[in-house]
Amino acid sequence: MATTPNYSELIAPQPQRLPGWLRKTLVFFAILITLCLLWEGYKVIGAATDNKIPFTDIPLPVRSDDNSMPHLASIVGALFQPAQRGSDTTLLSILIQAALATWREAIVGFLIGSLVGFLLGAMFGRWMLLERGLMPYVVASQTVPLLAIAPMIVIWGSQLGWDTWIAVTIISSYLTFFPVAINTLRGLRSPDPTSVELMRSYASSEWQTLWKLRVPAALPYIFTALKISATASVIGAIVGELPSGIATGLGRSLLTFSYYYTTGPEKLYAAIIIAALLGITFTVIIILLERIVVPAQRRLSE
Repeated sequence: MATTPNYSELIAPQPQRLPGWLRKTLVFFAILITLCLLWEGYKVIGAATDNKIPFTDIPLPVRSDDNSMPHLASIVGALFQPAQRGSDTTLLSILIQAALATWREAIVGFLIGSLVGFLLGAMFGRWMLLERGLMPYVVASQTVPLLAIAPMIVIWGSQLGWDTWIAVTIISSYLTFFPVAINTLRGLRSPDPTSVELMRSYASSEWQTLWKLRVPAALPYIFTALKISATASVIGAIVGELPSGIATGLGRSLLTFSYYYTTGPEKLYAAIIIAALLGITFTVIIILLERIVVPAQRRLSE
């Protein structure tokens, strides 16, 4: 008697894919390890060739000596050593306190810039004439060097009697609002025209269409911009601290350690690493918030 073949047994089992967050984490650490190996390999080549490109007399772009490129172990070790002679406070403790101070300024600037960017994007999406009139100025605002604007904002703020940190948050928000405005505008215009017509057929107001259709459709675009703005707000806060004279943030730490670069470059590189970790941490928080707010099938980064 013939038996019916079990086709399920003939189908090869599909390999189990790693979760997206795990793949991204593994790629991140793989790139990090590669960069570390390239750093140390560059130093080995420089030491073997007397800082010249192998088999040539052309000097290397960057000297590989310890004053220019300290060993990664020296940079990490400097974090756990006292920052000053006669003090028990480690460099890591000082940099963490500075990072928290900078983060407070960056968060306020991030919130202000994100709100301004969302409002601009919403107005541009509602009134095309306003977009045509103001968008060139919004784009042009991002072509002005931040180092030229920061001192002016600090001076104007002091004349108006502002606290110094307020000027820093404005500088931070200056870098934040642009990507949010552009992506908000793009996201608000992303719904299918038939969906918009359906809302109008139900006699929905522009306000109802905005919050029930356009804003939910724009959330993936907005969060993409927020991830960019998170790191931009940290950069703006650090740059804003330099002319403002704030002594508690990462900006002052980077400036101070740059003065002693020739005698202790490890401290400057350690401060740069902490600043980078601050931006990465802020971005990770936005990513986690996106996973809570935006469904997985609608995320642009998945």
